Amino acid sequence: MNPYAAQLGNRDPIEVVAATSAQLKKLFETLGPAGMKESLAPGKWSARQILCHLADCELVFSFRLRQTLAEDRHVIQPFDQDKWANTYGAYEAGEAMALFTAARQWNVKLVRAASPAMLSKAVNHPERGEMTFKTIVETMAGHDLNHLQQLETIAARVAPGGKRSSFSTSN
Repeated sequence: MNPYAAQLGNRDPIEVVAATSAQLKKLFETLGPAGMKESLAPGKWSARQILCHLADCELVFSFRLRQTLAEDRHVIQPFDQDKWANTYGAYEAGEAMALFTAARQWNVKLVRAASPAMLSKAVNHPERGEMTFKTIVETMAGHDLNHLQQLETIAARVAPGGKRSSFSTSN
């Protein structure tokens, strides 16, 4: 079972993936520098850290998609997102946004060019089992929706221009 695919509902995963960069850009602008410091709750990632995570994941998805197409029955290498997050202090939100946008644009071109045979190409994830290229795309889309929702919730707490509203909480 793909836990992220459930977030898609009836939405086309390719269209979700293609739309994410524009949605992230709007949230980035809405949040502003002050909003990037906000998190959903104490101990949770800040908006900046979520953007860094999305940039990291886009690099991972880039590799997974290409390895799936290049190798027969490729075995995906899992990673510990919390350990990867230990490096996020080195990055600015704008850098994460730029990396995500460029890598996503590249990945969308690959995904849109994928034939039915490519979409059904098998891959194995040690923790999730048998997957396909299409399953990876569905995972990307559901993952996007999950983190977009988190950023939207944070953005709803900040006033226009990235200033905190009176009811916002910070870390």
